[in-house]
Amino acid sequence: MAGVDSSYAWWRLAASVAISTLGGVGMWCIVVALPIVQADFGVTRAAVSVAYTATMLGFCAGGVIMGRLVDLRGITLAAILSSIMMALGFVSAGFAPSLGWFAAAQGLLIGFGAAATFAPLVADISHWFEKRRGMAVAIAASGNYIAGTIWPPLIELAMRDHGWRTTYIGAGLLCLVTMVPLALMLRRPPPFHAAEAAGIAVAAPRRSVGLSPNALQALIAVAGLTCCVAMSMPQVHIVAYCADLGYGVARGAQMLSLMLGFGIISRIASGWVADKVGGVATMLIGSVLQTVALVMYAVSDALISLYVVSALFGLFQGGLVPSYAIIVREYFPAKEAGVRVGIAMSSTIIGMALGGWMGGILFDMTGSYQAAFLNGIAWNIVNAAIGWWLLARQGRRTALAA
Repeated sequence: MAGVDSSYAWWRLAASVAISTLGGVGMWCIVVALPIVQADFGVTRAAVSVAYTATMLGFCAGGVIMGRLVDLRGITLAAILSSIMMALGFVSAGFAPSLGWFAAAQGLLIGFGAAATFAPLVADISHWFEKRRGMAVAIAASGNYIAGTIWPPLIELAMRDHGWRTTYIGAGLLCLVTMVPLALMLRRPPPFHAAEAAGIAVAAPRRSVGLSPNALQALIAVAGLTCCVAMSMPQVHIVAYCADLGYGVARGAQMLSLMLGFGIISRIASGWVADKVGGVATMLIGSVLQTVALVMYAVSDALISLYVVSALFGLFQGGLVPSYAIIVREYFPAKEAGVRVGIAMSSTIIGMALGGWMGGILFDMTGSYQAAFLNGIAWNIVNAAIGWWLLARQGRRTALAA
Protein backbone atom coordinates (compact mmCIF):
# COMPACT_ATOMS: atom_id res chain seq x y z
CA MET A 1 0.00 0.00 0.00
CA ALA A 2 1.23 3.47 -0.90
CA GLY A 3 2.90 5.31 1.96
CA VAL A 4 3.57 2.26 4.14
CA ASP A 5 7.14 2.27 5.49
CA SER A 6 7.81 5.46 3.50
CA SER A 7 9.73 8.58 4.54
CA TYR A 8 6.35 10.27 5.07
CA ALA A 9 5.44 7.52 7.55
CA TRP A 10 8.49 8.40 9.65
CA TRP A 11 7.68 12.13 9.52
CA ARG A 12 4.14 11.29 10.58
CA LEU A 13 5.55 9.24 13.45
CA ALA A 14 7.63 12.24 14.58
CA ALA A 15 4.55 14.50 14.59
CA SER A 16 2.58 11.86 16.49
CA VAL A 17 5.27 11.60 19.16
CA ALA A 18 5.26 15.40 19.52
CA ILE A 19 1.47 15.45 20.03
CA SER A 20 1.67 12.57 22.49
CA THR A 21 4.43 14.31 24.44
CA LEU A 22 2.46 17.55 24.69
CA GLY A 23 -0.82 15.80 25.51
CA GLY A 24 0.92 13.68 28.13
CA VAL A 25 0.92 16.66 30.48
CA GLY A 26 -2.73 15.74 31.06
CA MET A 27 -1.71 12.49 32.73
CA TRP A 28 1.48 13.49 34.55
CA CYS A 29 0.50 16.89 35.93
CA ILE A 30 -1.88 15.35 38.46
CA VAL A 31 0.82 12.94 39.70
CA VAL A 32 3.10 15.82 40.75
CA ALA A 33 0.21 17.96 42.00
CA LEU A 34 -1.24 15.19 44.20
CA PRO A 35 0.37 16.12 47.58
CA ILE A 36 0.12 19.88 46.87
CA VAL A 37 -3.57 19.74 45.99
CA GLN A 38 -4.16 17.50 49.03
CA ALA A 39 -2.67 20.17 51.30
CA ASP A 40 -4.58 22.98 49.57
CA PHE A 41 -7.97 21.33 49.95
CA GLY A 42 -7.17 19.74 53.34
CA VAL A 43 -8.24 16.20 52.41
CA THR A 44 -6.85 12.69 52.93
CA ARG A 45 -4.47 10.87 50.56
CA ALA A 46 -7.26 8.51 49.52
CA ALA A 47 -9.63 11.43 48.82
CA VAL A 48 -7.17 13.30 46.61
CA SER A 49 -6.34 10.04 44.82
CA VAL A 50 -9.92 10.11 43.54
CA ALA A 51 -8.88 13.02 41.30
CA TYR A 52 -6.18 10.84 39.76
CA THR A 53 -8.68 8.00 39.40
CA ALA A 54 -11.14 10.35 37.68
CA THR A 55 -8.40 11.40 35.27
CA MET A 56 -7.61 7.81 34.39
CA LEU A 57 -11.28 6.88 33.98
CA GLY A 58 -11.77 9.84 31.64
CA PHE A 59 -8.64 8.74 29.79
CA CYS A 60 -10.11 5.22 29.57
CA ALA A 61 -13.47 6.31 28.13
CA GLY A 62 -11.75 8.76 25.79
CA GLY A 63 -9.43 6.07 24.46
CA VAL A 64 -12.35 3.94 23.24
CA ILE A 65 -14.55 6.78 21.96
CA MET A 66 -11.70 8.68 20.32
CA GLY A 67 -10.43 5.38 18.89
CA ARG A 68 -13.77 4.81 17.19
CA LEU A 69 -13.68 8.38 15.90
CA VAL A 70 -10.24 7.70 14.41
CA ASP A 71 -11.56 4.58 12.64
CA LEU A 72 -14.35 6.66 11.11
CA ARG A 73 -12.86 10.13 10.56
CA GLY A 74 -9.10 9.92 11.07
CA ILE A 75 -6.75 11.18 13.77
CA THR A 76 -6.78 14.92 12.98
CA LEU A 77 -10.29 15.65 14.28
CA ALA A 78 -9.63 13.63 17.43
CA ALA A 79 -6.36 15.46 18.13
CA ILE A 80 -7.94 18.91 17.67
CA LEU A 81 -10.81 17.99 20.01
CA SER A 82 -8.20 16.77 22.47
CA SER A 83 -6.35 20.09 22.54
CA ILE A 84 -9.57 22.06 23.10
CA MET A 85 -10.82 19.79 25.89
CA MET A 86 -7.47 19.82 27.67
CA ALA A 87 -7.25 23.61 27.51
CA LEU A 88 -10.74 23.96 28.99
CA GLY A 89 -10.00 21.31 31.61
CA PHE A 90 -6.74 22.78 32.87
CA VAL A 91 -8.19 26.30 33.11
CA SER A 92 -11.30 24.99 34.88
CA ALA A 93 -9.20 22.93 37.33
CA GLY A 94 -6.99 25.96 37.98
CA PHE A 95 -10.03 27.88 39.23
CA ALA A 96 -11.55 24.90 41.12
CA PRO A 97 -13.10 25.95 44.47
CA SER A 98 -13.34 22.37 45.75
CA LEU A 99 -11.86 18.89 45.30
CA GLY A 100 -15.06 17.73 43.58
CA TRP A 101 -14.79 20.46 40.95
CA PHE A 102 -11.10 19.71 40.49
CA ALA A 103 -11.73 15.96 40.08
CA ALA A 104 -14.53 16.59 37.58
CA ALA A 105 -12.30 18.83 35.46
CA GLN A 106 -9.56 16.21 35.61
CA GLY A 107 -11.82 13.37 34.50
CA LEU A 108 -14.36 14.88 32.09
CA LEU A 109 -12.04 17.27 30.26
CA ILE A 110 -8.33 16.68 30.92
CA GLY A 111 -8.41 12.88 31.08
CA PHE A 112 -10.93 12.40 28.28
CA GLY A 113 -9.16 14.90 26.04
CA ALA A 114 -5.66 13.56 26.69
CA ALA A 115 -6.82 10.08 25.63
CA ALA A 116 -6.63 11.04 21.95
CA THR A 117 -2.89 11.61 22.34
CA PHE A 118 -2.19 8.00 23.30
CA ALA A 119 -4.09 4.91 22.05
CA PRO A 120 -5.71 6.57 18.99
CA LEU A 121 -2.32 7.94 17.88
CA VAL A 122 -0.74 4.52 18.35
CA ALA A 123 -3.52 2.86 16.33
CA ASP A 124 -3.16 5.45 13.57
CA ILE A 125 0.61 5.08 13.22
CA SER A 126 0.32 1.27 13.10
CA HIS A 127 -1.33 1.59 9.67
CA TRP A 128 1.74 3.28 8.22
CA PHE A 129 4.27 0.54 8.98
CA GLU A 130 4.55 -3.15 8.14
CA LYS A 131 8.20 -4.25 8.39
CA ARG A 132 8.90 -2.12 11.46
CA ARG A 133 5.41 -1.95 12.95
CA GLY A 134 6.52 -3.07 16.40
CA MET A 135 9.22 -0.41 16.50
CA ALA A 136 6.88 2.31 15.19
CA VAL A 137 4.14 1.45 17.70
CA ALA A 138 6.66 1.43 20.54
CA ILE A 139 8.08 4.80 19.49
CA ALA A 140 4.59 6.31 19.24
CA ALA A 141 3.73 4.95 22.68
CA SER A 142 6.97 6.45 24.00
CA GLY A 143 5.51 9.94 23.65
CA ASN A 144 3.64 9.30 26.88
CA TYR A 145 6.90 8.41 28.63
CA ILE A 146 8.79 11.31 27.08
CA ALA A 147 6.05 13.44 28.62
CA GLY A 148 6.63 11.67 31.93
CA THR A 149 10.33 12.46 31.70
CA ILE A 150 9.93 16.12 30.75
CA TRP A 151 6.84 17.29 32.57
CA PRO A 152 7.20 16.21 36.25
CA PRO A 153 10.34 18.27 37.04
CA LEU A 154 9.05 21.24 35.01
CA ILE A 155 5.65 21.09 36.68
CA GLU A 156 7.21 20.75 40.13
CA LEU A 157 9.38 23.81 39.47
CA ALA A 158 6.45 25.83 38.10
CA MET A 159 4.23 24.89 41.03
CA ARG A 160 6.96 25.79 43.49
CA ASP A 161 7.49 29.22 41.90
CA HIS A 162 3.96 30.12 40.75
CA GLY A 163 1.55 27.79 42.55
CA TRP A 164 -0.38 24.84 41.17
CA ARG A 165 -3.34 26.90 39.93
CA THR A 166 -1.26 29.18 37.70
CA THR A 167 0.68 26.17 36.47
CA TYR A 168 -2.55 24.42 35.46
CA ILE A 169 -3.81 27.42 33.52
CA GLY A 170 -0.47 27.73 31.71
CA ALA A 171 -0.51 24.03 30.78
CA GLY A 172 -3.95 24.40 29.21
CA LEU A 173 -2.91 27.33 27.05
CA LEU A 174 0.23 25.48 25.96
CA CYS A 175 -1.82 22.48 24.75
CA LEU A 176 -4.12 24.70 22.71
CA VAL A 177 -1.44 26.65 20.83
CA THR A 178 0.89 23.72 20.09
CA MET A 179 -1.27 20.65 19.44
CA VAL A 180 -3.66 22.05 16.83
CA PRO A 181 -0.93 22.87 14.23
CA LEU A 182 0.62 19.42 14.74
CA ALA A 183 -2.77 17.73 14.33
CA LEU A 184 -3.23 19.41 10.95
CA MET A 185 -0.04 17.66 9.75
CA LEU A 186 -1.81 14.27 10.08
CA ARG A 187 -4.66 14.90 7.62
CA ARG A 188 -3.62 12.23 5.08
CA PRO A 189 -5.91 9.16 5.50
CA PRO A 190 -4.41 5.75 6.43
CA PRO A 191 -3.20 3.63 3.48
CA PHE A 192 -5.72 0.84 4.07
CA HIS A 193 -8.58 3.33 3.47
CA ALA A 194 -7.26 4.03 -0.02
CA ALA A 195 -6.70 0.33 -0.66
CA GLU A 196 -10.26 -0.56 0.33
CA ALA A 197 -11.64 2.26 -1.82
CA ALA A 198 -9.70 0.88 -4.80
CA GLY A 199 -10.97 -2.65 -4.18
CA ILE A 200 -7.53 -3.95 -3.09
CA ALA A 201 -7.58 -6.69 -0.46
CA VAL A 202 -6.05 -5.72 2.88
CA ALA A 203 -3.79 -8.32 4.51
CA ALA A 204 -5.48 -10.52 7.11
CA PRO A 205 -4.12 -10.79 10.69
CA ARG A 206 -0.95 -12.85 10.87
CA ARG A 207 -1.51 -14.85 14.07
CA SER A 208 -4.18 -16.86 15.89
CA VAL A 209 -4.67 -18.40 19.32
CA GLY A 210 -7.95 -20.14 18.50
CA LEU A 211 -10.21 -17.79 20.50
CA SER A 212 -13.16 -15.76 19.27
CA PRO A 213 -12.36 -12.07 18.62
CA ASN A 214 -14.37 -10.88 21.61
CA ALA A 215 -12.88 -13.51 23.94
CA LEU A 216 -9.36 -12.55 22.89
CA GLN A 217 -10.18 -8.85 23.28
CA ALA A 218 -11.49 -9.48 26.79
CA LEU A 219 -8.37 -11.44 27.74
CA ILE A 220 -6.12 -8.66 26.42
CA ALA A 221 -8.16 -6.18 28.47
CA VAL A 222 -7.72 -8.24 31.65
CA ALA A 223 -3.99 -8.50 31.00
CA GLY A 224 -3.76 -4.73 30.51
CA LEU A 225 -5.67 -4.07 33.72
CA THR A 226 -3.59 -6.43 35.88
CA CYS A 227 -0.20 -5.21 34.67
CA CYS A 228 -1.14 -1.58 35.26
CA VAL A 229 -2.59 -2.07 38.74
CA ALA A 230 0.94 -3.22 39.52
CA MET A 231 2.61 -0.50 37.43
CA SER A 232 0.63 2.30 39.07
CA MET A 233 2.14 1.89 42.54
CA PRO A 234 5.53 3.46 41.74
CA GLN A 235 4.27 5.75 38.97
CA VAL A 236 1.37 7.30 40.89
CA HIS A 237 2.74 7.35 44.43
CA ILE A 238 6.53 7.73 44.10
CA VAL A 239 6.33 11.52 44.65
CA ALA A 240 4.15 11.13 47.75
CA TYR A 241 6.25 8.16 48.91
CA CYS A 242 9.42 10.26 48.85
CA ALA A 243 7.67 13.09 50.66
CA ASP A 244 6.55 10.66 53.39
CA LEU A 245 10.08 9.30 53.76
CA GLY A 246 11.38 12.85 54.26
CA TYR A 247 13.21 13.11 50.94
CA GLY A 248 10.87 15.79 49.58
CA VAL A 249 8.57 16.21 46.57
CA ALA A 250 11.42 17.32 44.28
CA ARG A 251 13.27 14.01 44.83
CA GLY A 252 10.12 12.09 44.01
CA ALA A 253 9.59 14.07 40.82
CA GLN A 254 13.19 13.34 39.82
CA MET A 255 12.67 9.63 40.41
CA LEU A 256 9.49 9.67 38.33
CA SER A 257 11.34 11.45 35.54
CA LEU A 258 14.21 8.94 35.78
CA MET A 259 11.77 6.02 35.75
CA LEU A 260 9.99 7.23 32.65
CA GLY A 261 13.21 8.23 30.93
CA PHE A 262 14.46 4.66 31.18
CA GLY A 263 10.96 3.58 30.15
CA ILE A 264 11.55 5.27 26.78
CA ILE A 265 14.59 3.05 26.23
CA SER A 266 12.55 0.03 27.27
CA ARG A 267 9.67 0.88 24.95
CA ILE A 268 11.85 1.31 21.88
CA ALA A 269 13.79 -1.87 22.69
CA SER A 270 10.51 -3.74 23.17
CA GLY A 271 9.42 -2.65 19.70
CA TRP A 272 12.54 -4.22 18.24
CA VAL A 273 11.89 -7.37 20.28
CA ALA A 274 8.24 -7.49 19.16
CA ASP A 275 9.28 -7.35 15.49
CA LYS A 276 11.36 -10.48 16.19
CA VAL A 277 9.21 -12.57 18.55
CA GLY A 278 5.72 -11.04 18.46
CA GLY A 279 3.57 -9.09 20.87
CA VAL A 280 2.60 -11.88 23.28
CA ALA A 281 6.19 -12.94 23.99
CA THR A 282 7.16 -9.29 24.45
CA MET A 283 4.33 -8.88 26.96
CA LEU A 284 5.46 -11.92 28.96
CA ILE A 285 9.07 -10.74 29.11
CA GLY A 286 7.99 -7.32 30.36
CA SER A 287 5.62 -8.81 32.93
CA VAL A 288 8.28 -11.01 34.52
CA LEU A 289 10.78 -8.14 34.68
CA GLN A 290 8.21 -5.75 36.20
CA THR A 291 7.54 -8.28 38.97
CA VAL A 292 11.26 -8.35 39.77
CA ALA A 293 11.34 -4.54 39.99
CA LEU A 294 8.32 -4.40 42.31
CA VAL A 295 9.98 -6.88 44.66
CA MET A 296 13.02 -4.58 44.72
CA TYR A 297 10.79 -1.59 45.60
CA ALA A 298 9.25 -3.54 48.46
CA VAL A 299 12.64 -3.99 50.14
CA SER A 300 14.16 -0.55 49.32
CA ASP A 301 13.58 2.78 51.06
CA ALA A 302 17.04 4.41 51.13
CA LEU A 303 17.42 7.42 48.84
CA ILE A 304 20.13 6.02 46.54
CA SER A 305 18.48 2.62 46.28
CA LEU A 306 15.16 4.27 45.34
CA TYR A 307 16.87 6.13 42.49
CA VAL A 308 18.43 2.85 41.28
CA VAL A 309 15.20 0.86 41.55
CA SER A 310 13.23 3.63 39.82
CA ALA A 311 15.63 3.46 36.88
CA LEU A 312 15.38 -0.33 36.77
CA PHE A 313 11.59 -0.23 37.05
CA GLY A 314 11.44 2.05 34.01
CA LEU A 315 13.87 -0.16 32.10
CA PHE A 316 11.92 -3.32 32.92
CA GLN A 317 8.28 -2.34 32.40
CA GLY A 318 8.29 0.13 29.51
CA GLY A 319 7.46 -2.47 26.85
CA LEU A 320 4.32 -3.82 28.48
CA VAL A 321 1.70 -1.29 27.36
CA PRO A 322 2.72 -1.01 23.67
CA SER A 323 2.80 -4.81 23.47
CA TYR A 324 -1.01 -4.83 23.74
CA ALA A 325 -1.33 -2.57 20.68
CA ILE A 326 1.04 -4.86 18.78
CA ILE A 327 -1.01 -7.91 19.82
CA VAL A 328 -4.18 -6.22 18.53
CA ARG A 329 -2.58 -5.51 15.15
CA GLU A 330 -1.35 -9.11 14.92
CA TYR A 331 -4.75 -10.68 15.67
CA PHE A 332 -7.41 -8.21 14.42
CA PRO A 333 -8.27 -6.50 11.08
CA ALA A 334 -6.80 -3.06 10.33
CA LYS A 335 -10.22 -1.39 10.06
CA GLU A 336 -10.90 -2.25 13.72
CA ALA A 337 -7.56 -1.01 15.02
CA GLY A 338 -8.71 2.30 16.48
CA VAL A 339 -11.46 0.97 18.72
CA ARG A 340 -9.69 -2.31 19.61
CA VAL A 341 -6.39 -0.62 20.47
CA GLY A 342 -8.48 1.91 22.38
CA ILE A 343 -10.12 -0.86 24.42
CA ALA A 344 -6.77 -2.55 25.05
CA MET A 345 -5.06 0.66 26.11
CA SER A 346 -8.06 1.83 28.11
CA SER A 347 -7.92 -1.34 30.17
CA THR A 348 -4.39 -0.34 31.17
CA ILE A 349 -5.74 3.05 32.22
CA ILE A 350 -8.42 1.38 34.35
CA GLY A 351 -5.61 -0.59 35.93
CA MET A 352 -3.65 2.61 36.62
CA ALA A 353 -6.75 4.23 38.09
CA LEU A 354 -7.62 1.22 40.24
CA GLY A 355 -4.04 0.73 41.36
CA GLY A 356 -3.60 4.43 42.16
CA TRP A 357 -6.75 4.40 44.30
CA MET A 358 -5.81 1.12 45.99
CA GLY A 359 -2.37 2.51 46.80
CA GLY A 360 -3.97 5.47 48.57
CA ILE A 361 -6.41 3.24 50.46
CA LEU A 362 -3.69 0.81 51.58
CA PHE A 363 -1.50 3.73 52.69
CA ASP A 364 -4.33 5.20 54.77
CA MET A 365 -5.02 1.78 56.32
CA THR A 366 -1.43 0.84 57.16
CA GLY A 367 0.50 4.13 57.28
CA SER A 368 3.04 2.88 54.71
CA TYR A 369 3.30 1.73 51.10
CA GLN A 370 4.63 -1.78 51.77
CA ALA A 371 1.19 -3.40 51.49
CA ALA A 372 0.63 -1.51 48.24
CA PHE A 373 3.82 -2.92 46.74
CA LEU A 374 2.81 -6.46 47.74
CA ASN A 375 -0.62 -5.87 46.21
CA GLY A 376 1.04 -4.85 42.94
CA ILE A 377 3.21 -7.99 42.91
CA ALA A 378 0.11 -10.20 43.25
CA TRP A 379 -1.67 -8.51 40.33
CA ASN A 380 1.47 -8.76 38.21
CA ILE A 381 1.65 -12.54 38.73
CA VAL A 382 -1.84 -12.80 37.19
CA ASN A 383 -0.64 -10.79 34.18
CA ALA A 384 2.35 -13.08 33.67
CA ALA A 385 0.07 -16.13 33.83
CA ILE A 386 -2.11 -14.71 31.04
CA GLY A 387 0.94 -14.03 28.90
CA TRP A 388 2.29 -17.53 29.43
CA TRP A 389 -1.09 -19.11 28.58
CA LEU A 390 -1.49 -17.10 25.35
CA LEU A 391 2.06 -17.87 24.28
CA ALA A 392 1.61 -21.60 24.95
CA ARG A 393 -1.70 -21.62 23.04
CA GLN A 394 -0.14 -19.73 20.13
CA GLY A 395 2.73 -22.23 20.05
CA ARG A 396 0.33 -25.17 19.89
CA ARG A 397 -1.61 -23.55 17.02
CA THR A 398 1.61 -22.92 15.11
CA ALA A 399 2.74 -26.52 15.64
CA LEU A 400 -0.59 -27.91 14.41
CA ALA A 401 -0.50 -25.67 11.34
CA ALA A 402 3.02 -26.88 10.54
